[in-house]
Amino acid sequence: MADDKDVLRDVWFGRIPTCFTLYQDEITEREAEPFYLLLPRVSYLTLVTDKVKKHFHKVMKQEDLEEMWFEYEGTPLKWHYPIGVLFDLHASNTALPWSITVHFKDFPERDLLHCPSNSVIEAHFMSSIKEADALKHKGQVINEMQKKDHKQLWMGLQNDKFDQFWAMNRKLMEYPTEEGGFRYIPFRIYQTMSDRPFIQKLFRPVSPDGHTHTLGDLLKEMFPAAIPQDEE
Repeated sequence: MADDKDVLRDVWFGRIPTCFTLYQDEITEREAEPFYLLLPRVSYLTLVTDKVKKHFHKVMKQEDLEEMWFEYEGTPLKWHYPIGVLFDLHASNTALPWSITVHFKDFPERDLLHCPSNSVIEAHFMSSIKEADALKHKGQVINEMQKKDHKQLWMGLQNDKFDQFWAMNRKLMEYPTEEGGFRYIPFRIYQTMSDRPFIQKLFRPVSPDGHTHTLGDLLKEMFPAAIPQDEE
């Protein structure tokens, strides 16, 4: 994977055209025009929407501004899910641009985590990186990297710099064939119609008899409903 640079670039530069509109009950001093943005699928909503915040702040009184949050058709959007995951979960069958509603009041405490600063996003992101490396390499790669390497990973994501990010992430994606490859494949299968927001279990890349597992193998074992009956 780390050597397939064209595919990696295509994934990185995937964008979702989005229209942000202010919630109709928000109090404004003048009409709030929609704001359009191309959202990167691999980033987080609260990391790439400073322009959205500044746009709507211009038409609102300071005393009416609380923490910004987003919803789509009545569903609050979890900032700690990657943007591409949010779109695929809630809006993959909708026409583009994706229409997101912006709120500055009535924060849904039961549905969303607070995100007061980018440092919270960074902590969540690095926690995910460390969890994945623990599954792949027993945490050895991330622990051997220096603090500046961790920072480069984060800054690459934050500033949307492909080469800066992958210069470090390449180390985390190395597949040590002499050691049998990854211990486990880090994955999550996100769900909307379930009490469990996602499925996450241990899954080895190779079966006990030496068969290399595919995505289809993983889905058959972890989420068989995703496989059409005639393909079983």
